[in-house]
Amino acid sequence: MAKKDYYETLGVQRNASEAEITKAYRRLAMKHHPDRNPADKTSEAKFKEAKEAYEILSDAQKRAAYDQFGHAGVDPAAAGDAGGFYSSRGGNFADIFGDIFGAGRTRGTQVFRGADLRYSLELALEDAVRGKEVKIRVPAMETCETCKGSGAKPGTSPTPCHTCGGHGQVRMQQGFFSIQQTCPKCRGTGKVITDPCQTCHGAGRVQHTKTLSVKVPAGVDEGDQIRLAGEGEAGESGGPPGDLYVQVRLKPHALFKREHDDLYCEMPVSFATAVLGGDLEVPTLDGRAAIKVPPGTQSEKMFRLRGKGVRNVRTGHTGDLYCRLSVETPVNLTPQQKKLLEEFERLVKEGGTRHSPREASWVDKIKSLFG
Repeated sequence: MAKKDYYETLGVQRNASEAEITKAYRRLAMKHHPDRNPADKTSEAKFKEAKEAYEILSDAQKRAAYDQFGHAGVDPAAAGDAGGFYSSRGGNFADIFGDIFGAGRTRGTQVFRGADLRYSLELALEDAVRGKEVKIRVPAMETCETCKGSGAKPGTSPTPCHTCGGHGQVRMQQGFFSIQQTCPKCRGTGKVITDPCQTCHGAGRVQHTKTLSVKVPAGVDEGDQIRLAGEGEAGESGGPPGDLYVQVRLKPHALFKREHDDLYCEMPVSFATAVLGGDLEVPTLDGRAAIKVPPGTQSEKMFRLRGKGVRNVRTGHTGDLYCRLSVETPVNLTPQQKKLLEEFERLVKEGGTRHSPREASWVDKIKSLFG
């Protein structure tokens, strides 16, 4: 009896992609798997057909031979001693089968990547703006030097786990499904340590505090992270180490408040300067700058100094410095000062509303509100 066309078996077009072929096979395998259809010979036959079709069409070389010569191009009997176009891919079906039922098949010892670590680094605003190299001490698990990470006493070696046969996985039957799970005896390593290392007690890793140098780039901000590759915890069973993420925290500053690339500060100014105007020195992270206060400046007036903020670590753009003036009310006045102020207040009132337009406007609003 002639074999059915492989593309027709999987229900895909001849120009189907590898992903489409895999998807079609998974669908048929789930539908016709013998564990889901016990004693159903028809489903069992369709499952075998789908498996055979997938093994050919998922291999680029065998698929090309099949497209050119049909079944004869991939038939091991027709290939003879030359080997033809056929080669066993038994592992391929096992991988797909594992994907379908939630567990990949594992051979040999499993290795585990070390955990990532996080370190909170507090920086002064000046150091975050200008950049700095700092030393930090980080506690972490490192590979045991005595046993070189094997966990076994020097001169001995771990032995294959008898529970899983060294695979690290055990198969469990649950209803219609056969599911692979991590071996509870060796925890997936595939090996058992009978004579553990006395330094790490069989763990293969020891607690250690290491000193690292961190280059903080200029312009980092609150919450930014600096990644130090391979400086996390050591992996298990020879696995690669994790990474260390240094997270920036900014200390409160005595003068400035930072918002992204901009800086803000508040400058107290005397009553006389606010009234008469004048020059005012403003602190910046690069020294001092001067601003001109115009006569009649009100409290909370904001002055902008371009380019006196923070240079962005990613874009290179430099922010601005915003200086808010706060008019300071005189306190602890002498009798003479009080007398002069009273005279000043009398003269201001004689001048009418032109000296206090905001106060006059506020009074007008009250009158309109309450009639």
